[in-house]
Amino acid sequence: MRIPAHSVCTAIRDDIVAGVYERGGRLTEELLARRYGVSRVPVREALRTLEAEGFVVTRRHAGACVAEPTEQEAADLLEMRMLLEPLGAARAAQRRTEAHLKVLRGLVRLGQERSRRGHSEDLRSLGGWFHETLAQASGSPALTSTLAQLRHKIAWMYSVEVPADPAESWAEHGGIVDAVARGDSERARAITTLHTERATAAHRLRFPGGDRSDRVRSSQHPVNTTGPHL
Repeated sequence: MRIPAHSVCTAIRDDIVAGVYERGGRLTEELLARRYGVSRVPVREALRTLEAEGFVVTRRHAGACVAEPTEQEAADLLEMRMLLEPLGAARAAQRRTEAHLKVLRGLVRLGQERSRRGHSEDLRSLGGWFHETLAQASGSPALTSTLAQLRHKIAWMYSVEVPADPAESWAEHGGIVDAVARGDSERARAITTLHTERATAAHRLRFPGGDRSDRVRSSQHPVNTTGPHL
């Protein structure tokens, strides 16, 4: 059975983000196909997609390699997110559905509960789900896709310090949802701008001044076809 190419792409992207493959390291079709238990055809298609997204580059005499973004390119990603996240929130205030609001409110309740209990790992996942749902509520597939790519790249290039007061962050999430529910685009944009600026300050570049030295792990596993990790 041929595994869909998008599942292979997700698996390779997740491993790049997790640091399984070192920056600048070669990505050979044969080894990738063996690692993920698929043929070389979906691997080839996945590498093309990842090259378009900026995770992979093709080098003469070397073939596909993990990209090596500069510090300026990494900084540009944070700046782009600071512009697009507020736009998405403003659009969500105009286009959200009741289903979107139900999910967003549920995530805020969970986030506030986990904040009180000090479950930082849960908060990281919940925050990702919140911002993905908010982007989807914008009603713009192009904006949703762009923000998803930005989140993947930022997670690859930056580590994030745990906020000293996560409850404050989730209070901001709650304020965004309230503004979106009221259809107040300017309020949603303003709170999201503040929230994104604060979140950006907690990011620390993973590769300042050079490449990481981690070696490629060689264990093999089948592709997870359930969808991308959040």
